[in-house]
Amino acid sequence: MAHRGAIDADAKTGDGSGVMTQIPYKIFRKEVAKLGHTLYSDSDLGIGFAFLPHDNAYAQARAKAIIEEVLEHRELFQFGWREVPLNIMVLGEKAQLTMPRIEQVLIGRPAGMSDDEYERRLFLARNEIEKRVQLDRIKNFYITSFSHRVIVYKGLLTAVSFEKFYRDLGNAEYETAICVYHERYSTNTFPTWPLGQPFRVLGHNGEINTIRGNRNWMRAREAELRADFWGEDIELLRPIIQPGGSDSASLDNALEMLMMSGRDILHAVTMLVPPAWRTDEKMTPELKAFYEYHRCFNEPWDGPAALVFTNGIVAGACLDRNGLRPARYKITEDGIVSLGSEVGCTEFDDAKVTEKGRLAPGEMIAVDTRTGKLFARP
Repeated sequence: MAHRGAIDADAKTGDGSGVMTQIPYKIFRKEVAKLGHTLYSDSDLGIGFAFLPHDNAYAQARAKAIIEEVLEHRELFQFGWREVPLNIMVLGEKAQLTMPRIEQVLIGRPAGMSDDEYERRLFLARNEIEKRVQLDRIKNFYITSFSHRVIVYKGLLTAVSFEKFYRDLGNAEYETAICVYHERYSTNTFPTWPLGQPFRVLGHNGEINTIRGNRNWMRAREAELRADFWGEDIELLRPIIQPGGSDSASLDNALEMLMMSGRDILHAVTMLVPPAWRTDEKMTPELKAFYEYHRCFNEPWDGPAALVFTNGIVAGACLDRNGLRPARYKITEDGIVSLGSEVGCTEFDDAKVTEKGRLAPGEMIAVDTRTGKLFARP
């Protein structure tokens, strides 16, 4: 879906579009085989998606070496590197001039490690890589995703040319039960490849009006971070809010930290973007107590904001308490849930639509793809 004004004068350079999906194992099983290995279980595969420096061969090589060193340190198996198939001819001139070298590192799970533990190990590895790259003063480096559940393809291009640029997305074997899509309209930051959306957990339409306070309070609490859960690795969580990011990126940082620290993704979203619970006379005392308790941990990230989010298992969307962004959904009889900012983002036969509507202020809708259960927060 084309976004208003999100295009440069060359009619090819967008200000960011992307998708976050589950890992398409049919494609990557073959890639692992090309590297001379066998993937015995799909969920053992993790993928690090890296934007590497495009204008400095030494920095590029050094960044890849850091990734490999950290993976070895974290006892994560390396299948090898994959150069992502691209069609650069669809890019505008400005996008080509700033385009990073785009590669993926394919990773294997250590024996006996649970899914959640594996995902946290990958999260810590990514944070350690980012810190070491920063210490080495390597510029133009970014990791779009580092996970065994999701993968993020994004870039400084328009939505209509997106699939043509990333050839993987046109592959008939690309299968996923979840797709978070976004075309960014730059408001409070200059468009760059890393600031395209989605981020590691969410996509955000709108602005965070309370962003300065949210960032400052998060920074103020970092000195008090304590958790046996993380052990000595807790230092890798600081800073929680990464510098240079947009308001959307900052919210993504906060949500990812809460989620990786053991909270359910719906719990974490509700903490950060609560409804207007104080004045809701229909809300139960128990639910009000939930919000009263969690306000001790963080302040609301207030919009106007429409959010879509996923951890690779649960996919959902919500509006902040102001409700000033559109979020319209349809549910079909064969189990597809589609939500977007406009009616008709996805074409369906209306005869197969069992429910449709729009999210109101503070409302949430989510699907657990493992169980097929539909959740709603009124």
